[in-house]
Amino acid sequence: MVQLLIYTIDAIARLLIFLVIASAVLSFFVPPYHPLRRSIDQIVEPMLRPIRRVVPLVGMLDFSPLVLILLIQVFSVALINFLYVFVR
Repeated sequence: MVQLLIYTIDAIARLLIFLVIASAVLSFFVPPYHPLRRSIDQIVEPMLRPIRRVVPLVGMLDFSPLVLILLIQVFSVALINFLYVFVR
């Protein structure tokens, strides 16, 4: 049962990371009003907004997607490790 929860957490984390990368890549090539980009941005932007308040732009580079990816990875690994310890 816990193993299924761990796999689910890992799958959700991977999906979120994929969506963050897709959002960053699409922002270069697809206009903001495109339906695909709007759909992905509706998922990703609420997570990026608080990070953008803290992490300033460096020139024209926005490092908030990178910070979000790192936070997703740290949170998922910590949660999975907690579940492993809790089970044993």
